Amino acid sequence: MIRNDWTREEIAEIFNSPILDLIYRAGTVHRQHHDPQEVQVCTLLSVKTGGCPEDCAYCPQAARYQTNVKVHRLLEVEEVLETAQRAKDNGSTRFCMGAAWREVRDNKDFDKVLDMVKGVNQMGMEVCCTLGMLTPDQAMKLKDAGLYAYNHNLDTSEEFYNEIITTRNYDDRLETIEHVRKSGISVCAGGIIGLGETENDRIGMLHVLSTLPEHPESVPVNALVPVEGTPLEDQERVSVWEMVRMIATARIIMPRAMVRLSAGRIRMNTEEQALCFLAGANSIFAGDKLLTTPNPEVDADKMLFQTLNLKPRKSFKEEAVAAC
Repeated sequence: MIRNDWTREEIAEIFNSPILDLIYRAGTVHRQHHDPQEVQVCTLLSVKTGGCPEDCAYCPQAARYQTNVKVHRLLEVEEVLETAQRAKDNGSTRFCMGAAWREVRDNKDFDKVLDMVKGVNQMGMEVCCTLGMLTPDQAMKLKDAGLYAYNHNLDTSEEFYNEIITTRNYDDRLETIEHVRKSGISVCAGGIIGLGETENDRIGMLHVLSTLPEHPESVPVNALVPVEGTPLEDQERVSVWEMVRMIATARIIMPRAMVRLSAGRIRMNTEEQALCFLAGANSIFAGDKLLTTPNPEVDADKMLFQTLNLKPRKSFKEEAVAAC
């Protein structure tokens, strides 16, 4: 049964259950709603890098931090489509484009992004964007261009949010998610662990996601990759067990969602990633970068799939199932 009335206490009980019991329960739920051998391969490209006016403490693209990120303007449409084609040739079925903007503005750059969306959609790939805050009209324009999903992470709990970001508030995040939902675009919303938050903050973020009127179709679980020059450069690495608890709890309370093993995977070996899949993760990001942070290369992921007998999920599978 799909529930949207989870309490924090119920989620905390699941989250804090013995780890092997938690993995078993999550794996059981996963098999009820998904093919356990199927993992979606996604590619994420930064189409506009750096120079962001926000102060997200984890982000090397914030203009106020001194990092090694090289600022570049919005890429040309042709270059993006060539990258998307290479990603498709390497097995990706979802192509995500990120721009370091606080919010979308109605200008020539947004028009170029709409052309990128149209082009990737015509390739037969699920196309996703993460561009910052959206108005209802902008969301509809993206939908009309063929956008399949929009990513807008909550990052953390509402209580801890102001410790990480002060240039927008939590309600701004939720408002954009609402605009995306009302436009008919699939919602991709998750968060980051390892920011200095408590377990209660992690539970709080999961509570918000699982009590939305409709669960996000995608829930990325990111482990912080500390970057020199950002306020969080000295944060300790998140353990695989912390990732497993987040993934397994998300799987149990949002059973139909794609739970995406996202940033931080570069630090995981095959066995650690296998634990995440066993706990209910069924999507990864491929390619050598996630926006600006390192990621396992394509050949390593092909070896991972061979070792674990995994198969790539096809594009638009939800629509195919609904049609049947």
